[in-house]
Amino acid sequence: MKKEDIKKVVLAYSGGLDTSIIIPWLKENYNNCEVIAVAANVGQADELDGLEEKALKTGASKLYVLDLTDDYVDNYIIPTMKAGALYEEYLLGTSHARPCIAKAMAEIAIKEGADAIAHGCTGKGNDQVRFELGFKHFCPNMTIIAPWREWDIKSREEEIDYAEAHNVPLKINRETNYSKDKNLWHLSHEGLDLEDTGNEPMYEKKGFLEMGVSPIDAPDKPTYVELEFEKGIPTALDGKKMSAKEIILKLNELGGANGIGILDIVENRLVGMKCRGVYETPGGAILYKAHSVLETLCLDKITMHEKQKLSITFGELVYNGQWFTPLREALSAFVDKTQEKVTGKVRLKLYKGNMINAGVWSPYSLYSEEIATFGESDYNQKDADGFINLFGLPIKVQAIVDGKGK
Repeated sequence: MKKEDIKKVVLAYSGGLDTSIIIPWLKENYNNCEVIAVAANVGQADELDGLEEKALKTGASKLYVLDLTDDYVDNYIIPTMKAGALYEEYLLGTSHARPCIAKAMAEIAIKEGADAIAHGCTGKGNDQVRFELGFKHFCPNMTIIAPWREWDIKSREEEIDYAEAHNVPLKINRETNYSKDKNLWHLSHEGLDLEDTGNEPMYEKKGFLEMGVSPIDAPDKPTYVELEFEKGIPTALDGKKMSAKEIILKLNELGGANGIGILDIVENRLVGMKCRGVYETPGGAILYKAHSVLETLCLDKITMHEKQKLSITFGELVYNGQWFTPLREALSAFVDKTQEKVTGKVRLKLYKGNMINAGVWSPYSLYSEEIATFGESDYNQKDADGFINLFGLPIKVQAIVDGKGK
């Protein structure tokens, strides 16, 4: 669509620095177009306070605030957790929120009869890909506007200059200008002193960590948690039945208080560069750990090993914004099959950033104490003779061909 024909734009709006200045910028550069802001609640809590007033004051015609928390947990977080999917140790907190938001954004854009859909992602990051692949899936013919790939602004400092010149209120200043993304699963920190990989993150500085404390500041007394799962899905915490969302929120409290789930990583971005980030994922780290421990009882060897291999692919798909693809759907179907008997209870001891196994039980456990015991059992140890002879036969034949031994 030609620029002059764009009359109505739906904008992914968080109220942060990028999207705050995009509203006036769109109106200045796209024929004073109507801007409809859409704020997706994926658990960022107080960041949504005052958004409507701010959006309208800066030029939006209306603001949608969509509660996507249940959808996000049930249809994105839990399927990824069941897969055991990571990306270079990263628990994918920003990654799997984006397709959830993109789907809802596309629905609003179609409903409003918008000419274009816009986002505030930079041309350096992964999120531009995640959003736009979602848009291409749900509204393939919609024009996409990415201001960071168009405007002359080159830094967050220049963004602040633009905001001040256009009387756009900000919650940050030049000294605390970390680039952050927060939802009910995690909080990411990038920029400022973290851009130098030789700098230790300021974990003990007040206000740096928001979802918990440094392990140094955690209590000297451990906290025990018991998680129950049914078919790989968390269903109860410390004996109390809860929804998966409620469990994650409670684990965030418990994990955060004990310094759990802090990750400092230099990751390989989809766009080719390496980038350093600090992530807080207290509840997610506990959930992944407990689920993994339960699988050691419930999954047979070849299924577990194949699942571990495919979890790398699953994690890459999520990281790369390829959620709405046949391969991701096929992998989820495989994962669901593996989880049919991943039911049971796991106890963990949380202590100063550590998660220590403290017990695991399952009615579908493949572990047999009677067979594995060092005491007397019905296991016939002589059976190992034939097994080793057959298993080692190729090695023996190769050695004879090579003329080794007599």
